Amino acid sequence: MSFREQIERRRTFGIISHPDAGKTTLTEKLLLFGGAIQEAGAVKNNKIKKTATSDFMEIEKQRGISVATSVLAFLYKDKKINILDTPGHKDFAEDTFRTLTAVDSVIVVVDVAKGVEEQTEKLVEVCRMRSIPMIVFINKLDREGKDAFDLLDEVEQKLGLSVTPLSFPIGMGYDFKGIYNIYEKNINLFSGDSKKNIEDTIAFDDINNPQLEKIIGTKAATELRDNLELVHGVYPPFDKESYLKGTQQPVFFGSALNNFGVRELLDCFIDIAPSPRAKMAEERLVQANEKELTGFVFKIHANMDPKHRDRLAFIKIVSGTFERNKPYLHVRQNKNLKFSSPNAFFAEKKEIVDISYPGDIVGLHDTGNFKIGDTLTEGEILHYKGIPSFSPEHFRYINNADPMKAKQLNKGIDQLMDEGVAQLFTLEMNNRKVIGTVGALQFEVIQYRLEHEYGAKCTYENFPVYKACWVDPKDKNSEEFKEFKRVKQKFLAKDKRKQLVFLADSQFSLQMTQQKYPNVKLHFTSEFD
Repeated sequence: MSFREQIERRRTFGIISHPDAGKTTLTEKLLLFGGAIQEAGAVKNNKIKKTATSDFMEIEKQRGISVATSVLAFLYKDKKINILDTPGHKDFAEDTFRTLTAVDSVIVVVDVAKGVEEQTEKLVEVCRMRSIPMIVFINKLDREGKDAFDLLDEVEQKLGLSVTPLSFPIGMGYDFKGIYNIYEKNINLFSGDSKKNIEDTIAFDDINNPQLEKIIGTKAATELRDNLELVHGVYPPFDKESYLKGTQQPVFFGSALNNFGVRELLDCFIDIAPSPRAKMAEERLVQANEKELTGFVFKIHANMDPKHRDRLAFIKIVSGTFERNKPYLHVRQNKNLKFSSPNAFFAEKKEIVDISYPGDIVGLHDTGNFKIGDTLTEGEILHYKGIPSFSPEHFRYINNADPMKAKQLNKGIDQLMDEGVAQLFTLEMNNRKVIGTVGALQFEVIQYRLEHEYGAKCTYENFPVYKACWVDPKDKNSEEFKEFKRVKQKFLAKDKRKQLVFLADSQFSLQMTQQKYPNVKLHFTSEFD
């Protein structure tokens, strides 16, 4: 297969949603179609009987949520599909934002009963800013929920999208009969039996065919014809160009738990979704079909395998091919590195791979060389942008609970912070360590992982901070900046990259500081020009 064909057969996408909309279940059913797993782990009322393949950490199993972004790949109709399963829980939003820098398109999952929820709004906004193509999947149709047209309106209004349905439900909840697939012009009947792997499909080109009454009954047939007439009257026809530009979003209906409507989604997805796209670096736009390798680290995960103390850096390949044992330039450190066992992820298995192509995600064993956002190239100096740290919302002092284990604790904190689980600030005044997180649940995750992965115990102490702001003075030698440092000494800290950070204790003090020191700029993300 030629290099170009390899690029064109790849689809790398993320699935985003509010917690509990059924994202992990949908991921599993896609893997099932790809033949990557044999049976789905039924995730019911958060008691996970057979844990979902993509949730591997103890805390995820206990709580029935996805915490870490996992990478799952499978083949389907000769397309190589890479899914980046993102945490839906809002406490892990930062991990999800980073993952969105590595995807070429997105599937947004919406719960039929709850409609569009807050976390979905935030994530879709990020996709809109970056013009990422999106497909919407309205899930859980076997339950009572909102009317299909009301949902489509809500998706348009709350998410600011311009939708066009490519399938439409026949009934809902108890009356749910199936789905009419507008894209392929056929009907799928719902049997309610989730054990059946693939459901029956009846080709139906002509919706006015009197056979329809026989199959779904007169009432449902009349309703379906009326609804489809309305769909064609109200919504624009599907236009692939608009979808790829991010200005039109196709919508599918289904029930992931019952494996219904998932095949339609997948078939249409591999047909219309983009293959790996060009990506903007600070220096220039990099095309996927360029011969030389470029790629960037969007995630680091320590201890993926509890038996071995390993750290994996996840790299998205943007252009060229990544070959085993070939030296590549680590741009930030300006040194060449070779990798003897790059991992590819195939469903739940990791395997060593000799060559990877644009769109693929490669896991590199890392002894501490990588940070999130690092670039690998064949010698060109390139920096991929768009992986900022956000200002945390929650802050606590971290204390060592076992003085004998200080070394383990420091190593553990260091590695977890490199992973981007949270941010570490060291106070200028007394060198005390403060951890800042986007959500409170992360403190639990850190405590749990420090104990179980590093054998170190920590305790927390409250630290009242309103916001962390990165400090960017106009002139480092000005009197104003010197005074700012002297007066605010108690509230200054350094982050992991040794950048100066101001920890404002209230909104009022932040406003006062900005007024008093107009030439000392304060930023809420760590990436500023």
